[in-house]
Amino acid sequence: MLARVDRRAMADAGGSITGMADLAAILAAEETGWSELRSLIDRLTPEQVVRPGYYQEGWSAKDLLAHVGAWLAEAGVLLERIAAGSYRREDIDVDDVNRLSLEAMRDIPFPTVKAQAAAARARMRQALLELREPSPDAAWWIAKAGPEHYAEHLPRLRAWVEELRST
Repeated sequence: MLARVDRRAMADAGGSITGMADLAAILAAEETGWSELRSLIDRLTPEQVVRPGYYQEGWSAKDLLAHVGAWLAEAGVLLERIAAGSYRREDIDVDDVNRLSLEAMRDIPFPTVKAQAAAARARMRQALLELREPSPDAAWWIAKAGPEHYAEHLPRLRAWVEELRST
């Protein structure tokens, strides 16, 4: 069964950004998660970063960073659509986006993956700051692509880095 993200349910469940304090909290949480993710990956040698095993399906830490970068890029595009007034809530096939981004980035060298993820993150944050009025959809995308997504992956990444560094 394919995973789907139902935009209406998420917007209804996600509340709204009520002001700059909420926006600042979201951005602070995003910064904290990103810093830990990058710090953990930066502890790995070039050989370790591409070693499969992060996920049983054969993902490496490089694949994880490519995956995160793809979702940061997706969030940036959708924030731009929100700003332009052309955003439409719709179901997104998460498994399909994950599969396509992994296929696209699989053979890309790690330094390029690292640069792409950092650029996607910077653009996502900039797109959020360019919104005239932050919206529930914008808050949801930042949280989903940033702090919530990092939190989903950090426990396994911590364990994987420990496994690699202890061998």
